[in-house]
Formats: sequence, structure tokens, C-alpha cells
Amino acid sequence: MAKKDDKPKKMKRKDYEAELAKMEVELVKLQGWIKQKGLKVAVIFEGRDSAGKGGVIKRITYRLSPRVARVVALPTPTEKEKSQWYFQRYIPHLPSAGEMVLFDRSWYNRAGVERVMGFCTDEQYTEFMATVNGFELALVRSGMTLIKYWMHIRDETQEQRFEQRLDDPRRRWKLSPMDLEARSRWVDYSKARDA
Repeated sequence: MAKKDDKPKKMKRKDYEAELAKMEVELVKLQGWIKQKGLKVAVIFEGRDSAGKGGVIKRITYRLSPRVARVVALPTPTEKEKSQWYFQRYIPHLPSAGEMVLFDRSWYNRAGVERVMGFCTDEQYTEFMATVNGFELALVRSGMTLIKYWMHIRDETQEQRFEQRLDDPRRRWKLSPMDLEARSRWVDYSKARDA
């Protein structure tokens, strides 16, 4: 039995490349199957800032056709979107038959970022929590496959990644003042995640 502190052995580069190639082939097959069967697949990636959501999505879509696999990373809601039913802004981005959509963050922003940063009221948060399961059930009942991932990151690792982003002008765009503010609310985000 492995000890708690045991780290997995690092793969040799050539073994890694060989395994990666096999996985990429399987992803391409999956893409073909989704298209052929007319499946609707939505994959949600959630997690703290710098947890690796965008990197994982980039690696998944690297070999896939953009005609089958799309990435959705919505900006801050507009004033018009803020006045609409909360889930409405996501509806146009959901997959059609033969399509896979990967969401870099999703409607769960209401339970995380919006709640912690004060961008929604307590009533809006409570309404979201009361309706999100029904919304997702409706998606699944309509024939959609819904896959949800939470990308975890340790406090120290996030701090290191933020520092790397500050130090590297090519990556600085990944860090916003709101990210830095969210960093100071680690405990609040943990509570929101566990709610």
C-alpha cells in the first residue's frame, strides 16, 4: 500500500508521448461517434482560478475538429443578460446533435464567483440553488449528455501560478484584478464550493 507522502513515479517522456498519442486517437474516435450518432455532449469545467481548466480544454480540443467540438468561455454578463432568466445566456451555446461543447466555466458561476464576490443577491443565489438541478435534468431528458468536472488546486500552487503569471508578460493577460481579489477570499470560495 502506498504511503500518503509517496509521489507517483514520473513517466519517461517517450512513454508519455506514446500514451498521449493513444488517448488522442481515442478522442478523435469519440468525436466521430458523437457526430455519427447525433449525440449532444456538454462538458463543464469548473474550479478556482489557475486550476488548469483552460489548459485541459486546450489539450482535449487540440486534435478535434472545431466543427464538432466547440469551446465556450463567456465574458461577464451584459446589462441585458443580467435582466434575463439566469440560464438564458447559456442556452444558445448548448450542443446540437453531433456536437460536443466544452464550457470553460458555466452557470455554476452563480454559486461561486458571483456569490463570493457579491455579484448576485442572496435571493438570486437561493433561486439558483433551487433550480439548477431541474435545469440540468431538463437538459439530460432532452437527450444531452452532461459531464461536469471540478478542477482542484492547492492554495500554495495557486499562489505560485499567480506569481508566474505576474512575472511572465506572455501570460499576464490570464490574471485580472478580480483574480487577485478572489485569491484573498480562498476560504469563502471553499465554503461556496462545499455548499
